[in-house]
This record gives sequence, C-alpha cells and structure tokens, in this order.
Amino acid sequence: MNEELDLIFDTTREAMQKAIDHLTTELQKIRAGKANPSMLDSVYVDYYGANTPLSQVANINTPDPKTISIQPWEKSMLDTISNAILNANLGFAPQNNGEMLIISLPPVTEERRKELVKKARAEAEHAKVSIRTARKEANDEIKKLQKDGLSEDAVRGAEDEVQEMTNSFTNRCDSIVDRKEEDIMKV
Repeated sequence: MNEELDLIFDTTREAMQKAIDHLTTELQKIRAGKANPSMLDSVYVDYYGANTPLSQVANINTPDPKTISIQPWEKSMLDTISNAILNANLGFAPQNNGEMLIISLPPVTEERRKELVKKARAEAEHAKVSIRTARKEANDEIKKLQKDGLSEDAVRGAEDEVQEMTNSFTNRCDSIVDRKEEDIMKV
C-alpha cells in the first residue's frame, strides 16, 4: 500500500508542478514594459511549408529595453516573419529596414498595466484550478485504496499530505503572480 501511496504523491506533485510551469510560461508572455525575446515565443512562420517557431529561423535580440530586433537567417524571410508577427495579434508593428525587423514597444499605460495584472491573476487562478484538480484526483485514488483495505488513519494521513502539497503549490502560485504584478506595476 505504501508504494501505491508514494506513486499517488509523486503523480500529484508532478501534476501540480506542471501547473506552476505552465503559469510561469504564460506570465512570461505578459509584457511588463521591458522588451524580451520570449514575447515572440508564440510566433510561428511558414518556413518552406513547415510551421516553424520564429526563434528557429531568425536571431532575436533586445538591443535596449524598448526594442526587439529580429535578424532572419535568410533575407527573403523578412516579409513572411513580419506577417507572422502581425497575425499573432501581439499588438506589435515590425519595421522592415531591408536587413532586419525592428519592433519598438510602446510605453505601457496605467490602464494597460491594470489589465495585464488582471490577466496575470487569471493565469494564476487557472494554475490553482489545475492544482485543486490534482488534489481531487489524488484523494479519489486514496479513497480507492481505502476500499482495498487501507486503514482510516493512513487515509487521513495521506489526505493531509496531499492537502499540504496543495497549500504549498498554491502559495507558490501566489508568490509568482505577486512578483509579476510588482514587475508590471513598476513604471
């Protein structure tokens, strides 16, 4: 029975960690005013018929906090990359100088910062829902073990451990989103 409990704990911890990882990835996409190459991670371009991530067809840099430069490995890709960025609906308007694309980030208004904070909080809530779902699945598995003969004390102890895990991961969500909120609201 202990091996089965350990497996439940490991699976639950893994699911909760995936929720945290996903939250972190989503929060990186939220622009807090500083240029970051990861802002373009969701952009895919048609590269000889294959849907390819932008980072695999061009060099992406941030020469200063308000600018992203995109240097394609093939100059013929400039228009394709520009269209892909526009179609990604990120609110960026790339400038083509014949050599590379340059994206100048507009300053973030107070109203937009508040919207971004709301979006970050919504992402954190999605992560918390995933964590609670993992808790429910773990508790359901523990209940099945109880039917197979696991003692009530062991069940209570296992459920307590799952709850501690849930609390720990939920607190991590809160601290991650609090740091992001600080970053967004910093002018």
